[in-house]
Amino acid sequence: MSKRVSLLFGVHAHQPVGNFPHVLTDAHLRCYQPFLQVLYRYPDFRFAVHFSGWLLDYLMQHFPEDMALLHEMVMRKQVELFGAGDTEPVLAAIPNRDRIGQIETFSSKLAARLGQRPQGAWLTERVWESTVVPALADCGIRYVIVDDYHFLCAGKTYAELNGYFTTEEDTRKLDLFPISESLRYKIPFYPVEETIAYLESLADHSLNNSVAAIYFDDIEKFGIWPETYQWVYEKGWLERFIQSVLGSTKICTQHYNEYHACEKTRGVIYLPTVSYIEMNEWTLPAQSANSYADLVRQAKTDGWYEPKKAFLRGGIWKNFFSCYPESNWMHKRMLGLSARLNSLSEKQRTELMQQKLYESQANDAYWHGLFGGLYLPHLRRAVYNGLVELEALLDACMPRPALFTEDTDLDGVTETYLQNGILQAVVKLDSFASICELDAYRLKHNFGDTLRSQVEYYHQKIQPGEHSSSNHAVNGIASAHDRISYKHEITAVDMVADDHPRSLFVDCLDDMYIAYQSASVPEHSRFESENTEHPIHKHIMLNNNQLQVTYHFGAKMAQVMFSTEINLAMPSCDGAGGRYIYQGEIPGGFGQLVDLADLTEITLEDDTLDGNVVLKASSPVTFVAHPHFSVSQSESGFEKIMQAVILLLKWPITTPELVITLEINPRIHQ
Repeated sequence: MSKRVSLLFGVHAHQPVGNFPHVLTDAHLRCYQPFLQVLYRYPDFRFAVHFSGWLLDYLMQHFPEDMALLHEMVMRKQVELFGAGDTEPVLAAIPNRDRIGQIETFSSKLAARLGQRPQGAWLTERVWESTVVPALADCGIRYVIVDDYHFLCAGKTYAELNGYFTTEEDTRKLDLFPISESLRYKIPFYPVEETIAYLESLADHSLNNSVAAIYFDDIEKFGIWPETYQWVYEKGWLERFIQSVLGSTKICTQHYNEYHACEKTRGVIYLPTVSYIEMNEWTLPAQSANSYADLVRQAKTDGWYEPKKAFLRGGIWKNFFSCYPESNWMHKRMLGLSARLNSLSEKQRTELMQQKLYESQANDAYWHGLFGGLYLPHLRRAVYNGLVELEALLDACMPRPALFTEDTDLDGVTETYLQNGILQAVVKLDSFASICELDAYRLKHNFGDTLRSQVEYYHQKIQPGEHSSSNHAVNGIASAHDRISYKHEITAVDMVADDHPRSLFVDCLDDMYIAYQSASVPEHSRFESENTEHPIHKHIMLNNNQLQVTYHFGAKMAQVMFSTEINLAMPSCDGAGGRYIYQGEIPGGFGQLVDLADLTEITLEDDTLDGNVVLKASSPVTFVAHPHFSVSQSESGFEKIMQAVILLLKWPITTPELVITLEINPRIHQ
């Protein structure tokens, strides 16, 4: 009797917490709906699916008919559901107590809504650390899927990777399935005939009778990636693939749990800390990433890359916290609030608190590569929405001092926190003495949530002035990994790295950055310049819903120009919902240049924020505002994204004191 290959076919569907409704609707229409409709017509094609918790909630609410199809496929045993953390966190990056909470929350949700409690779990971005084993096992997860690359890094060969292996940590065991990289790159990009021929060849060349072809990858490749909707649905790739699999005498579809139940482990294994192979490059700083890419290119040129690529390894996922100060700050703020929540008594904790913590742990805004949403302001904003709301809830149960200091982000520089229950300003006690976080609790918003421009490893691929280009496969279509395209025209100036933090109240004297030192007592918000001929004193304070920054100037400072730069994260960015209001007129939107003389007051009105910021100066200043853009890459191409509005205030020092006030107001609804 001829050998057969068990096709373990799985897809992962995810949208970030806080993504735009129109993006979710488009993803559903171009991917989730047609995928489920095609698979529904073939009940004998067994497959696994993981919908992340937040996305599942959204689809249940807005597209119940299609979720009913999924439920029916679960009931007729066509679909195996996979678990994970509810908001798609990287489990290795959150505390063990939150891993258990996130996994259990999602498993219970699947059981209640779709009638099946998962035995397997999807690991976000396939980030593996052995420390996640106990939480997964304690929640009833029996196996996870990770890339075959993970196994190669542990010394296995491709020939061995057609079943599952077993690992253990702290007396708990977990089984591991290796996802085939070959299948990840073939499905759905290669012609159906080539893909089927490859699957059938696995049975022909295997020494084992129980051969598993293991596929589990992003469902977005089936309709959302460039060209894939036409290829997968309009040209019928998916339907022909299913028909060919079901018509093959050498391929049978199985659930992971069926294969797991009837086959034995291939032995014990211990995987190193690793993610999928592309992440090795993305998570490194630019210079190191370029060096790594050069080594990979040289290895491919010399012909030894494929057999030895597991030993040419780059960084790990947590390096994103080292590469991006903004990501590290969010992460450490999240950890601090998780600890505070954990310290509450059971009676004090609420479901809303837990929900907001889990939302702030969603992975997307913490990293960046070809994917990842660190560069997307609305995804970072969703994290901060959760953090700021949770902090307010915790403060109501466990009040904090009005002023305290700590090194939140573990960078060796202390921060001073000022908070009054309405606003919170966090001052970085470095030479800039600027505000790195400004929270408005009623608006659940951090006005300091922006991103500085820095050199990225992929900048060397950008040809300034180009608008678009693309790469096509000979017979199929090109993967997003192999494309070079442009959503916006990008110049060399757009890629210049910032020489100062994109924070609030970065001060200059005649275009020279002022270096401040704290006064004698560390726990305060008063600073004194140390690189100016005469001392400049800076005092930061909160007064109800106002942030006040007062400057005191020494004598004999006439004829010099003082300036301060305020980088404000306004949610509407360069969209139609954000505008300046000056003397009853609208001089422009946040995406435009606004230049005004002798200004003492201006309002920044933001529909997305559902509130406004009123800037006031005690003496007339020159006011110049313009957008801050960053250059990044995504699966759609190289793009420019507005991160903040830059408000530059300038004035000659003609008075001994100047007070700048930011008044933050929620909109009053009639």
